[in-house]
Amino acid sequence: MQPRIPRQQAQEFQEQGIHRAENDVRLGAELAAVVSGARRRAVRDGDRQIDTAHLLHSLLEADADVRSAFGEGPRIARLLGYLVQRSIGYGLRWQGAVEDSGSVPVVTGTAGLSPLAAGCMEYAHERAARHGRGPACGTDLLAAIVVDPRARAVEVLERAGIDPRELFARLEAPSGR
Repeated sequence: MQPRIPRQQAQEFQEQGIHRAENDVRLGAELAAVVSGARRRAVRDGDRQIDTAHLLHSLLEADADVRSAFGEGPRIARLLGYLVQRSIGYGLRWQGAVEDSGSVPVVTGTAGLSPLAAGCMEYAHERAARHGRGPACGTDLLAAIVVDPRARAVEVLERAGIDPRELFARLEAPSGR
């Protein structure tokens, strides 16, 4: 009897592993889990790539330090509301389009991340290194996400009434992580 799901060839599996962002050796377990969550969300939403809004949503769910960066009050609930609405109406115009800041040529299929999200991952690694830390953490990725005003996550933040520049300044303050 043949298995219902065909087995992948070892080489195909290894190739997929190389191209999966959560297998980046520079990621700690925390951010690897965030990227995995963002990947599941992108697949569920029918998106071809993980974008910055997927990463933001996953960060909010997985990282207490990220949630605390937004301060007290209803801001997180309002933000999560917008992120959830993405798959049922808000954000549908993003489907089938590649998130790109326009600052670099569009590269499709880069580690399953949009070009802008891939750039955010690089920025997060560089930020962690500048601050003398090992692997990048959630606040490093959050800082990277809010830097580019054309990021989908920035659009969601603004719609939720959160100023991304103010958030970035809070993250860069000496007490910020």
